[in-house]
Amino acid sequence: MGKPTGFLEFERLAPKKAPVQERVQHFGEFETVLPVVEAQNQGARCMDCGTPFCMSGCPLGNRIPEWNDLVFRDDWQIALEQLHATNNFPEFTGRTCPAPCESSCVLGINAPSVSIKGIENAIIERGFSEGWVMPEAPGWRTGKRVAIIGSGPAGLAAAQQLNRVGHSVTVFERDDRIGGLLVYGIPNFKLEKNAVERRVQQLRAEGVEFRTNTNVGVDVSVEQLRAMFDAVVLAIGSSVPRELPIEGRNLKGIYPAMKYLTQQNRVDCGDEIAPAERIDARGKHVVVIGGGDTGSDCIGTANRQGAASVTQLDVHQRGMQMEDDSNPWWPFVPMSYTESSSHQEGCDRLYTIVTQRFVGNAEGIVTTLEALKVGRTLRREERTAPHLLHGEQLHLRADLVLLSIGFKYPEYPLLRQLGVETTNSGTVKIDRANATSQRGIFAAGDCSRGASLVVWAIAEGRNVAHSVDTYLMGESSLPAPLQETLVVEHHNVAVY
Repeated sequence: MGKPTGFLEFERLAPKKAPVQERVQHFGEFETVLPVVEAQNQGARCMDCGTPFCMSGCPLGNRIPEWNDLVFRDDWQIALEQLHATNNFPEFTGRTCPAPCESSCVLGINAPSVSIKGIENAIIERGFSEGWVMPEAPGWRTGKRVAIIGSGPAGLAAAQQLNRVGHSVTVFERDDRIGGLLVYGIPNFKLEKNAVERRVQQLRAEGVEFRTNTNVGVDVSVEQLRAMFDAVVLAIGSSVPRELPIEGRNLKGIYPAMKYLTQQNRVDCGDEIAPAERIDARGKHVVVIGGGDTGSDCIGTANRQGAASVTQLDVHQRGMQMEDDSNPWWPFVPMSYTESSSHQEGCDRLYTIVTQRFVGNAEGIVTTLEALKVGRTLRREERTAPHLLHGEQLHLRADLVLLSIGFKYPEYPLLRQLGVETTNSGTVKIDRANATSQRGIFAAGDCSRGASLVVWAIAEGRNVAHSVDTYLMGESSLPAPLQETLVVEHHNVAVY
């Protein structure tokens, strides 16, 4: 513990953000990295608790007290080693993670928690700027070949882990760029794509092979896959969106959130989108259905496109307004009212709202959204019977409607060809070792867990790497999976 009185001497300081009026003019990142001295002061606030709940609150089990203390002592390079010991890509989590570790911070019981996420990002960005992040190619090869299908955070983490113990790893990606949801799901203003590309280049230098524009099951048959590789990892995500089967759903101007976000990311990457296919919020009254992180990303994107107004509808009740810095749910994530950076940029938020139907004009374009304000939490059966609900009638102008109500399960064509079993909820069925019902085929990330967080995807990518290495070699020197965590996850909930 570097400074026993640090939490009494220094106030919490989070990374600074550019002013709203400035940042909505572009799609680049707007949050700065904590300067060295400020990061050290934040590290000094860590109390080095006897039981570090921050570690158990993190799906990766990050050694948070250790690198907090190392930063305070100005041992940045060793802090980076400790950070990489549990997290392959801290720059991804340092930008996108909701930081359940901070909710579990013991200091957060009655005071602002340690700025863990800010310190994490400061460590990795200094590591890149100082040239400390270097390719780590294996010294020998096992002769075993592993195919990883999907290049999102789970696939990339599994690829790096398996490659570093000597297996020959090939990552198949059906899109034209490597990164999965990191590239085409998360907006640039939260995660600029050069942060992803520099990691991809590192993995290439370490020996990982990437094949883009390759749809396994179509461009590469299942028979070829089995013949070429000793093990297969499914990291294909959960990309089938939940639907809103109500009157008017077929009107033009209503889109799944991910289609909207992916298109803007392609534009930011320099791709040309045909004018007839462009989804643009400029000058429009936008309604986002769904109160989760994806909905927040839609709000930020619509504001940057120049929307006339943005309204977000949430089926849940509004969270409690925290009057102080205490966390009555500690060490779990508090169910309190929070505002994302996108909400701060301009958005009307309506709660306990159930969408009932869409109304359009003569050209078949949506113009109005009709909804009910129920004023209470819906029971499960009521979400499938909105016509039976009663409440205050709302009519909202809607020129563009974005459905951000979550995802159901992965796409099935490849799963059927492989013959892997699925769960009742539609996800890939796996055992505790991430193995599917088919020998030699494993799964990790959203396709088996269900739509979740980047930090969980990285954790599962590391876990499946340990399982695959054990399957191939009989034992593994890779870190074993964490058995438990205190994290409470948040998912978008369908509005029916």
